[in-house]
Amino acid sequence: MKKAQEIQNFFYSQYFADGLRITFGTVIPAIIFSWMGNLQIGITISLGALVVGLADTPGPLNHRRNGMLICTLVVLVSALITNMVSGVPMLLTLVIMVLGFLFSMFAVYGARASSVGTMGILVMVLNIDGGDNTFMDVIANISYILAGCTWYMLLSLSLHQVQPYRQAQQELAESIHNVADYIRIKASFYDVKLDNEKNYRALIEQQIIVSEHQDNVRDQLFRSKKIIKDTTKIGRLLILIFTDIIDLFEQSMATHYDYDSIKEQFGRTGVLQHFNLTILRIANELDHFAYQINTNKKPKALYNFKNDVDRIRAAIDKVETTHNINTLALKKILINIRNLVQRMNNIYGYFNMESKNTFRREETDHSKFIEHKEIDFKQFRENLTLKSTLFRHAIRMALVMGIGYLLSLIFNVGTHSYWILLTIMVILKPGFSLTKQRNFQRLAGTLIGGIGGALILILIKDETSLFILLLLLMVATYSLIRVNYIISVMFMTPYILIMFSFLEMNTLSILRERIIDTLIGSGLAFFSSYIILPSWESSQVQGTMRKLLIANYHYIAQALRIIAGQPLSITDYKLARKEVYIATANMGSAFQRMITEPKSKQKNAREMNKFVVFNHILSSYSVTLMNHVKEADNTMLKGEHVKIVRKTLFLLAQTIRLFVLEDGVDEFREIEVDTPAGLNNNNIDSEESQLITDQLNFLNRIAIDLNKSCDRLVKQQYLEETS
Repeated sequence: MKKAQEIQNFFYSQYFADGLRITFGTVIPAIIFSWMGNLQIGITISLGALVVGLADTPGPLNHRRNGMLICTLVVLVSALITNMVSGVPMLLTLVIMVLGFLFSMFAVYGARASSVGTMGILVMVLNIDGGDNTFMDVIANISYILAGCTWYMLLSLSLHQVQPYRQAQQELAESIHNVADYIRIKASFYDVKLDNEKNYRALIEQQIIVSEHQDNVRDQLFRSKKIIKDTTKIGRLLILIFTDIIDLFEQSMATHYDYDSIKEQFGRTGVLQHFNLTILRIANELDHFAYQINTNKKPKALYNFKNDVDRIRAAIDKVETTHNINTLALKKILINIRNLVQRMNNIYGYFNMESKNTFRREETDHSKFIEHKEIDFKQFRENLTLKSTLFRHAIRMALVMGIGYLLSLIFNVGTHSYWILLTIMVILKPGFSLTKQRNFQRLAGTLIGGIGGALILILIKDETSLFILLLLLMVATYSLIRVNYIISVMFMTPYILIMFSFLEMNTLSILRERIIDTLIGSGLAFFSSYIILPSWESSQVQGTMRKLLIANYHYIAQALRIIAGQPLSITDYKLARKEVYIATANMGSAFQRMITEPKSKQKNAREMNKFVVFNHILSSYSVTLMNHVKEADNTMLKGEHVKIVRKTLFLLAQTIRLFVLEDGVDEFREIEVDTPAGLNNNNIDSEESQLITDQLNFLNRIAIDLNKSCDRLVKQQYLEETS
């Protein structure tokens, strides 16, 4: 996609829309009250709008509304308690620790609740310098914050009423871009110059991103009663497009042969270049489609793939005649490409239908594809144990926030020492690797942004120009905060400096203070994640590995059920597929976090890398198996195929049981499926049947490799624990 189109696409994205909404909601109260001569009141109201705005993450309307209401309650309670004790340092230290722990534990209830908890900590930190406020001053302060929260809620909900589908549309477009990037990496497997192992790692990293955004789209589409029950064209379109994109993504995962073998067999023939080019064009087509969806244009195809398909077919025929090589594997890959193209054509076809009644009906029960979470104290209580990563994080947050506040009292580095606590709040994460990453981003962003801000204030003296620049920096900060944190901080620091310059403060002194406070806060956060109840990924990853193995087991079992002639609903099949996607992404994330931890804590990293790659190959071949089974008839499927599938499932079950659960409760059960009568047991294989046999044998070998790898991992961990 062209750079100009990428930039334009960003301006249509939900990230930019969020940045505009938060900036507008935050700035307006300050401007209005500044004109009225009460800038301080305006800033307090703006704070209320800002905290609710930052907690207003994308999602279904009822979740966003409830989240903003709870956030309002949390920040009011936080501000009230902090203001009441702000004049007593030791009591305030205790309050900081208690609220820091409590609000950090909100993460038990998911990402939105975690954001609300973070805003509670933010308001607490910003109110610690309340001084000797009277009771009426405290009530007035709380009232202004409430006014800001209410103002932003009204703004956000009103915008949703004007464009009820816009957030879902933007998230869908982003999800399609992610799938395009995944397919672009798949094309690399047909480049003979590139290393397959590196490609696998890149593919797994991208699958994490794909899974995350697909979950976001599911939340917005399937939790919204308005969209699910919508009889208008746009509501049905969004669901149909997303469903087909998921199917297309699954099709793109299919691996019909060992890539190393493909390169070895066909690399010298030049035929793989044609596959590489066409798959890249499919990725470009998806990017083009996503761009048109995002910009509210009627989608029109970018390419005509008929010529591509004909060119590949001619290249395959040439290989057969010139090199005398069996090309059935290449023909299967070509069929896969044709299926991808057909799915794209089907999606484009929806926009040429005149009536909503011409849309096909979905048999899927959408409600089963979303996780139903209820806020109950039992879940909170169950996490009050040192075995819980979130509990350990909450204790760490409480202790470090308390230490940070005491240090700000002991070492007087300026009038904004609360920046130490803000830095700790932002940097300190449940895992060491995330804390380390955020630490670097915060430090680098602050230093670079500080230099940029100082240069702006030295070179630009006109207040109107500075105000316009302030607005642009605010939009950039809040647009990028969920996309690229380091760039967001680079914009945030100069906007804070410009804001203080309008308050007629010494900005260079403030810059020095901000950098010092950031260094102190980042140092505390980083070292505490290493020494205060640290959570090392290697000690927790086995549960994630087990869940991934179970997800793959259940997915492959769907194929055995189809062969056995058992009825299989679309919902059951797609649920099994969804679990594989999510479990694969979780495993990939866990491995990425593990390899960024200190070397001494990276237990069995090489073996873990093998596990991740083997599982990805297993998932890809499982997709291929499902495609064959759904399309095959009894002349192609043999009793031997059933035996290999059952053998593979048995191996996976044995591997799953290598991992012992801490609570002793094992909900995993092997699936019993009788071998059906009437399958072809002829010893003479057709070319098609032989390819299926080869693929199933490869799948079985991967299951064997997984079993050996997991067995080594479990034994090594046992030796380490008993030594």
